[in-house]
Amino acid sequence: MPNTKHNRLVASTIAVVLGATSLVACGSSDDDKSESQSGPATLTFWTWAPGMDKVVDLWNKGPGKKQQITVEVKKQASGDSLITKILTAHKAKKAPDLVQAEYQALPTLVSNDALADIAAESKDAKSKFADAVWQQTTLGTDAVYAIPQDIGPMMFYYRADLFKKYGLTVPTTWEQFAETARALKKKAPDKALTTFSANDSGLFAGLAQQAGAKWWTSSGDKWKVGIDDAATQKVADFWGGLVKEGAINNEPMYQPAWNKALNTGKEIAWVSAVWAPGTLTTAAPQTKGKWAMAPLPQWSAGENATGSWGGSSTAVTTDSPHKAAAAKFAAWLNTDPQAVAAMAKESGIYPASTSAQSSDAFAQPPAFFSNQPDFYTKASEIAKTTAPSAWGPNVNVAYTSFNDAFGAAAKNKSDFGAALKTMQDTTVADLKKQGFGVAQ
Repeated sequence: MPNTKHNRLVASTIAVVLGATSLVACGSSDDDKSESQSGPATLTFWTWAPGMDKVVDLWNKGPGKKQQITVEVKKQASGDSLITKILTAHKAKKAPDLVQAEYQALPTLVSNDALADIAAESKDAKSKFADAVWQQTTLGTDAVYAIPQDIGPMMFYYRADLFKKYGLTVPTTWEQFAETARALKKKAPDKALTTFSANDSGLFAGLAQQAGAKWWTSSGDKWKVGIDDAATQKVADFWGGLVKEGAINNEPMYQPAWNKALNTGKEIAWVSAVWAPGTLTTAAPQTKGKWAMAPLPQWSAGENATGSWGGSSTAVTTDSPHKAAAAKFAAWLNTDPQAVAAMAKESGIYPASTSAQSSDAFAQPPAFFSNQPDFYTKASEIAKTTAPSAWGPNVNVAYTSFNDAFGAAAKNKSDFGAALKTMQDTTVADLKKQGFGVAQ
């Protein structure tokens, strides 16, 4: 994942564009039949991934040249800015042919009929991805709204040297995680195992996902919001309890104080995702070679599941006059070995394609983890255990509510359960305000 923060969607702008539509958009309509299947086509691709122009050059000089399909990269800002721009362009029927979209943004784009159904053109691509990853692009329907590009399976990172120094065991369950946090506090009161951060809702969403939460589900034209379900309540109570008793810190990530804590060993572990080495390289440069990665702790011994924090896909818009051609490129970009290897090198992504995860591009560990030669072998195994996710059309509102409610609860060491209810109520109220049907 190139971006270490899970960007939020901008509520104010998207709200103007959102309508009272159901999940299932028109997708590839009869109008698509008028698309020319032969002759040259020039496609525009909006993406934020660095170095994507170099990857696209491989297409333009190879298969694209043979098929007379040229792709032009238009670099964009990521996350909220890009989704807002796409919806605005779509409203004027001027969206690009292809867009890079984070998984949690797909329901918003589909609800606005901005993404085409490319199921017919992507039949051969499905087998390249884990079921839970592919599911994020279908939204539980028979349609396919994008091709998975990169993923962010979650893992546990820890200072191997300090775990050894303090006689700590790498936790395999969340109960052991809590015991480890308490044990460290007793042995070194000036240190903390980790922090609970309320400035990145993607982390909490991934933890809830691992626990089995499904925050949005749809049936017909109605949405059901389950943000305060039993699985998420368990996660909230667990982390809220650790914060309240002072077993872990309550400061936000990505801030100077957090960087310093990691760099000086004041915090010795981090629940993160596969892209963490890139963040640690800049946040804690003095600790290179001292970290190790392990699977995420489980709620019950013997379980084997992880959550997802980040990741994006390549989608074809309904405004494209060359949908079939665009779908061919999207499939090539995310399944062709040469293309995926180039993305790993130029864009720094961890590919969604399962075969690409064990390719030569990942034969060596990240430089920051040179002491763990099997880093990517483990990462690939962990990625296969990713639990299914469930996104809805107003992730933006839920994420903003999380930052506000959990930010205050973490700071005050107050009840996380109350913050979770606020998040649920705010999300439901917004869906109703936007005109979506809501099931109780």
